[in-house]
Amino acid sequence: MLTPHIPENSATFCLGKVFKPCNFTKKTLPKTLIVIAGPTAVGKTATAIAIAKNFGTVVISADARQFYAEMSIGTAKPSTEELNAVPHYFIGNKSVTEHYSAGDFEREATLLIQNLFKNHDVLILCGGSGLYIKALLYGLDDMPAAPLELREKLNERLKKEGLDALRNELLGLEPDAGTYLDLK
Repeated sequence: MLTPHIPENSATFCLGKVFKPCNFTKKTLPKTLIVIAGPTAVGKTATAIAIAKNFGTVVISADARQFYAEMSIGTAKPSTEELNAVPHYFIGNKSVTEHYSAGDFEREATLLIQNLFKNHDVLILCGGSGLYIKALLYGLDDMPAAPLELREKLNERLKKEGLDALRNELLGLEPDAGTYLDLK
């Protein structure tokens, strides 16, 4: 596990390494969102907490599995001690029974960040869900929501016919889908 090292005059960190050295200090740093991204269990949480303590700020989770209160195994959720060290957002705040998408996260996190920047100059975004991080940083294309009746129909077909039938239908309509979609 990497031990976070936070240089005095740096503004951008990832797993203890400085990627963009700056001459900013806590007093002169503009409104900044520090993004710490990477795979599970590489030390992102410890790094995020160390940086958050340094700047007297909060951690916003961008991990699609840590959002869910019921998902604790295999998600590397922060411990109670870690959650108490600095304020955290988007940890255990959803139920697995709720539909929650990267678009939902983008909208909610954007509003949260706007509000948090009223009291903090620096915020920490930490997680391993690249789609959610990209959604927040770069936005997503506006896509219409799938009609509920279509979702229900497809789920019913999945139960009755199995995944192979749906996969084969998709490949019949879009032969190249297997090259850019995970069809497992």
